[in-house]
Amino acid sequence: MKLVLASSNHGKLEELRGLLSGNGTELIAQSDLGVEDADETGITFVENALLKARHATRITGLPALADDSGICVDALDGAPGLYSARYAGEHGNASRNIDKLLEELDGVPDERRTAHFYCVLVLLRHADDPQPLIVEGQWNGRILHEPRGSGGHGYDPVFFDPVHGQSAAEMELPFKNGISHRGKALAALKKRLAAL
Repeated sequence: MKLVLASSNHGKLEELRGLLSGNGTELIAQSDLGVEDADETGITFVENALLKARHATRITGLPALADDSGICVDALDGAPGLYSARYAGEHGNASRNIDKLLEELDGVPDERRTAHFYCVLVLLRHADDPQPLIVEGQWNGRILHEPRGSGGHGYDPVFFDPVHGQSAAEMELPFKNGISHRGKALAALKKRLAAL
C-alpha cells in the first residue's frame, strides 16, 4: 500500500516510516511528489490533520496520512498546543521554540511543569472520503529546565518522561516510537485498519 505523508517534517517522516516498517506500507513524503504544505487554518488538531490529508490526496490521487500534533503545557493553559511548530514565530525553528517555552516557564517549579504531547492521525483513502480514519495518542511528562539529549526533533530535548527517567531526545528511536504519542496513535490506526 502506498501512502503519501501530508507533511514536510522530516522528523515525523522518519518516525512514521519506522513505525510502519514491516507491514507492507510505503510512506512517501508529499514533498517528493511536489506537494507543498497545506494552510493550517483549523482551530483544532483534528481539523488541521483533515485539511492536510485532503490537500495531499487531492493533488496526488494517493491515500494520505496526516499527523497534527503538539505539546500542551498545563502551566501555560495548554500552550503552545496547536501552534507548537510556530510558537516563536518562524515555522519549524525548534531551537527558538524551545527557547521561548523555557522563557515562559522561567521560575515555574518542577511540580507545575507538567505537559503532554498530543497527536491525531487522519487517514483519507481519497479526497472525498466521507469516513476518514481518525485516531489519537497522548504522552505525559514534564518540561525540563534545559535541553537534554541529541536525538529526536521538535521539543524532544525538553520533554521529560518521568516513568523512564529520560528526555525524549535521550531515547533510542525504536524505544521512543513504542511509547510516544505518535506511536500510540499509529498503533490505534493499525488496529482500525486490521478491522476493515
